[in-house]
Amino acid sequence: MDLTHDADVVLMQRLAGGEDLALNELMARWRERVAAFLLRMVGDHATAMDLTQETFVRLYTSRHSYKPVAAFSTYLFHIAANLARSHARWKGRHPTVPMEDEQGELVHEPIDPQLSPDAAAVLHEKTTLVNQAIAALPADLREALLLFAVEDLSHADIAATLGCSAKAIEVRIYRARQLLKDALKSHGV
Repeated sequence: MDLTHDADVVLMQRLAGGEDLALNELMARWRERVAAFLLRMVGDHATAMDLTQETFVRLYTSRHSYKPVAAFSTYLFHIAANLARSHARWKGRHPTVPMEDEQGELVHEPIDPQLSPDAAAVLHEKTTLVNQAIAALPADLREALLLFAVEDLSHADIAATLGCSAKAIEVRIYRARQLLKDALKSHGV
């Protein structure tokens, strides 16, 4: 696989060569996808944004050791997945209480204002159930599913990102889908 002409690889080579502005280009290209992945992994917008920034800090600090042996996305999501795992371990040792508004309701992300109130409520309920079901998956299954379904990475790229075989990724995605199906079926979704 010749990756020497891939735009992201070229940017990493420029970054390693001392052109720090190449990081801005990489961030512009990848920030939203990394943030979306991390949001689904950690379930909290502020934490996902912090971890997204940390992902690019780590990318910068590892610029001299980067070797284009696989797709750039594999390298970048490997960093993000490791940060999400580290955060999950830290959170397990330091539990917190979710934020509530003045009425004692949990604070949620805004919903599409184009929807009718009834449709927005139904969508919010289904979205919450799906997000809870995804969050309840074991971390290895959740990572594989999100990288496949949301980030559209191949089984081989996910395997390289997570350090396992493509067959293991196939099994993880299958198991994740089965667990999601069972969880959502029990809630009538």
